[in-house]
Amino acid sequence: MKYLINTDWKEFINELCIKHNDFLELIENEYKQKTIFPEEKLIFNCFNYFNKNELKVVVFGQDPYHGFGQANGLAFSVNENIKTPSSLRNIFKELKNDLNINRTCPDLSDWAKQGILFLNTCLTVEENKPLSHSKLGWETLINDIISYINFCFPDTIFVLMGNNAKKKKTYISNKGNIVATVHPSGLSANRGFFGSRLFSQINDLLEKNKMQKINW
Repeated sequence: MKYLINTDWKEFINELCIKHNDFLELIENEYKQKTIFPEEKLIFNCFNYFNKNELKVVVFGQDPYHGFGQANGLAFSVNENIKTPSSLRNIFKELKNDLNINRTCPDLSDWAKQGILFLNTCLTVEENKPLSHSKLGWETLINDIISYINFCFPDTIFVLMGNNAKKKKTYISNKGNIVATVHPSGLSANRGFFGSRLFSQINDLLEKNKMQKINW
């Protein structure tokens, strides 16, 4: 198995890959012919930080960062030695505005370990070509992930950031568990992301669902 899964999500991911084998072979060919991010083994990396019964929040962005060395398999996150992208800087600005927390570390794995699944609406991208893989077939696979979580873990909070992510509302039964904002990119953050109190909203819903809050 080329995807490294070290948690009990492994069986689900294996079944998902079997179901979508033809599509994932297409993606594999993309890696052979072009520069694709993240590394192929990290495509499903967001499932490596907690077991299924620890899931609290699914964060949906758009697609992975398309610059060299940026995408690490967690939506919005980059490794510590990488310059913080503008979307993530804006996320940290809203964190400061909302909860008065100053964060500079761009590696979001500490948040992921608390039960946050950092997904994108598609999980691969060609270098310097944003949304280049958005029409290849990721939508069906991602919808299967949402449907599985929606059925098995109905108290999960879904955070939909941007128009592509908001389209996933259709697959979420409990609309009261949805937090929707514009995308935090430099192009759109001023149109409703700033002032959204995203982090407070998430923790308020977790508290309502009798789940432990995230330590931001």
